Amino acid sequence: MLTTLNLTGLEDALDSYLTFWHTDPVVYNNLEISINSVALELAWRNYLLWHEEDKARRTDVDDSAIATVKRSIDKLNQQRNDLIEKLDEAILAEVSRSVPNPAADAINSETPGSIVDRISIMSLKVYHMDEDSRRDDIDAGHRERSLHRLAVLKLQRFDLYTALGELLTDYLTGIKRMKLYKQFKMYNDPALNPELYASRKR
Repeated sequence: MLTTLNLTGLEDALDSYLTFWHTDPVVYNNLEISINSVALELAWRNYLLWHEEDKARRTDVDDSAIATVKRSIDKLNQQRNDLIEKLDEAILAEVSRSVPNPAADAINSETPGSIVDRISIMSLKVYHMDEDSRRDDIDAGHRERSLHRLAVLKLQRFDLYTALGELLTDYLTGIKRMKLYKQFKMYNDPALNPELYASRKR
């Protein structure tokens, strides 16, 4: 099913795109690499989020600049959550075509879209830990620690990708039933965040 959903080789595809994105391209999806378009857009949002989070840690700029970055982070996080749900909807539609009436009651606490999200974040960690290990301003001990962490990150990402494939297989064979979970984030909704709707009354 990884092949059907165009998620085969997700790790390698994301590694290639991360190298591409760090060249500041005009268009984020301009590589001739076959990958699920929603998964790619999700990874792009995580790439943007990663660098906004870096900016938010700066102490040499005015608080107003950090406030602007924090608002950007909120917006990107909302887009990221929406894309996770969109990916889950596409996966559920594909599963439902193959297994229209699953008999299993067993469910999984994490959705496939959430696993893809974690793989994309892990890919960012792999990219930046590899980058750190190549710095020319670090000592041998620092480099050795970074290389060890890089190996651990790659193994963890491999485990996530394996778990994704196994979960999708469980859905197709009827071992588990896929359910769509909505996150209903409240902090960005003016009708649900008390700080926002109360400010309108004030």
